[in-house]
Amino acid sequence: MLEKGTLYVCATPIGNLGDITLRVLDTLREADLIAAEDTRHSRKLLEHYQIKTPLTSYHEHNEKGKTQALLRRLKEGDSIALISDAGMPGISDPGAEIMRACLEDEVKVDVLPGPNAALTALLLSGLPAEPFVFHGFLPAAGGERRRRLENLAKLPFTQVFYEAPHRLTEVLQDMSAILGARQAAVVREITKLHQSVHRGLLPALEEEFSLQPAKGECCVVIAPYSEEKEQGSSEDWVREVHVRLALGVPPQEAMKEVAKVFGVSKREVYQAVLKYRE
Repeated sequence: MLEKGTLYVCATPIGNLGDITLRVLDTLREADLIAAEDTRHSRKLLEHYQIKTPLTSYHEHNEKGKTQALLRRLKEGDSIALISDAGMPGISDPGAEIMRACLEDEVKVDVLPGPNAALTALLLSGLPAEPFVFHGFLPAAGGERRRRLENLAKLPFTQVFYEAPHRLTEVLQDMSAILGARQAAVVREITKLHQSVHRGLLPALEEEFSLQPAKGECCVVIAPYSEEKEQGSSEDWVREVHVRLALGVPPQEAMKEVAKVFGVSKREVYQAVLKYRE
C-alpha cells in the first residue's frame, strides 16, 4: 500500500525488461499518476506489464513548469511514481528538480532501487570499484571537453562516463591524448542483446572504435591515475603496432608511434614484435 502524498522515484530497465523489480511494478500499478520522461517510450513498458495507471510527461523541456503542478498534486495527497526512459531518474535524467522541490516543501520522497548503467559498467569493466566517481556526460564541445579532462587527469579514482555513440571516437581521442596509455573499458548496450565490453589501454580503444564506430549507448570507465607511467605490456605494444599496420602505417613509423604512446624505446617495441612473430 502506497503512502499518500509521496513521490516514488522508480528505477526502470536500461535494456532488458526483465530487470524491473517487483516493488517497482507494484508501485507503478498502485500510484495515482506516473510522471515519465517520454510517455511513448514508457507506455511500451507499462503495456508489457499490463499497467494502466495514467501517464504524464516530465522531461528536460518542461521540468521546471511541471514540477509545481506535480508538487500541488502531492500536497493534495496523490502518490506519484517518477520514471525516466531507462535507469534511475535524477542520474543524467530528469528528476533532480522535483526531488529537490519536494524536500524543500517537506513532501516525502522514496527511492526504489534498480538498474543503473554506471554501476553495471563499472563492475563489467573489471577496474577497481572502490573508490569511483561518476561524471555523467562530458561536454559536447571539444575545447570544453578537453579542459574538463585535464582537470580530471590526476584523480586517484576509477572514473565512469556516459557517452553517445556518435561522439565516442573523438572522446576516446581526447582521453588518450590527455590521460595517456591508461587502462579503460567501453561498455555498450548494457543488458541488451548485443551488450559488449571492450577492455584495453586508451590508445587501443581509440584505434578500435575509429575502425569500427560504436552503436548504442556507451559507458566509458577509466582506471585511476597513478604516478607510475603506464607502459602497458609487450602484448599491448604489439597489438598497437598491428592496428597501425592495418591502417597502412609503415612498420618503422608504426613502432615509433607506439613507443611514444607508451613511453618506451622503439627498440623495446621492435623486440616485442620479433618475440611474438616466433
